[in-house]
Amino acid sequence: MITLCCFPEILISHLSILILAFVLDLVGEPPQSIHPTVLMGKLAERLTKKILNLRSHQRLLGFLLTTTVVILATGSALLLLEVTKSVLGQLAYIILGGLILKTSFAIKSMDAHARPIEDALISKDLPRARELLSRIVRRDTTNLDEGLCASATIESIAEGTVDGIVSPLFYFFLFGVAGAIAFRAINTLDSTVGYKDQTHAQIGWFSARSDTVANYIPARLTAIIMIFAAAILGRDWHSAVSTLRKEHGRTESLNAGWPMSAMAGSLGITLEKLGSYLLGEGLRVPSPKDISSALQMMCTVTMIFSTIAVLPYSIFFCSLAS
Repeated sequence: MITLCCFPEILISHLSILILAFVLDLVGEPPQSIHPTVLMGKLAERLTKKILNLRSHQRLLGFLLTTTVVILATGSALLLLEVTKSVLGQLAYIILGGLILKTSFAIKSMDAHARPIEDALISKDLPRARELLSRIVRRDTTNLDEGLCASATIESIAEGTVDGIVSPLFYFFLFGVAGAIAFRAINTLDSTVGYKDQTHAQIGWFSARSDTVANYIPARLTAIIMIFAAAILGRDWHSAVSTLRKEHGRTESLNAGWPMSAMAGSLGITLEKLGSYLLGEGLRVPSPKDISSALQMMCTVTMIFSTIAVLPYSIFFCSLAS
């Protein structure tokens, strides 16, 4: 039987870091001047400009860009944590670990971006909703109607549940804070250079491929957990199952269709990107209030995943200690 006395120090430290990170997320994001994700993005942008000026060996340089940023980000986090632990002690290590881990995921931030869009749509201020939406999606929002604006917001929440929450926590449970930061570096690079346009197709190929691989398991875990979240919240989990099973492959992305189709079925709505995909075929067009429901699903998935992940995590470390 597992008891608290068998928990080794490393387990207590990791769980303390996780709990602190969740608490810090309620406070909000750190200043951009010291935010690791922002700093990684700026480094990637600077290196990208230099590489694009070279005009040759773009695929090789794209590979080096990804590996360089990931190694620097992960190495810096590891070094800072180890120096803090050796100089200031275990408590300072946990506090710093919590601060760094918090920057790898974004729960409150997603809520803060989605709620104003919902409010603008409810107020029938479509131009404002489109402008706010353009800050969180890559597509052109200029001519989107109310339903498509709500759809794009909910799609972002569904995808954000994966790469903004579950994936970094997944790699934290596997590899500690460094794992979460490594994932965040990969995901940031994908957002910076992982495009298929003529400028970025060569330099961004490895970043995009790495992001696909990194999110592969978390995307599928998230979709499955969404079914349980739908059942807990009294939503249509049967529809979530059927929509996920039939429609997860309709998106160009290997991963995005999983959480989005599960979300569409759970809420009983269609999620559509014009000229690209339609998920939840035959269901109703989303309304502004469905955005709140999607955020509720996101938070429930986060709680379920964290609870499920802690158990095998604890068993593993206890087995090492016994």
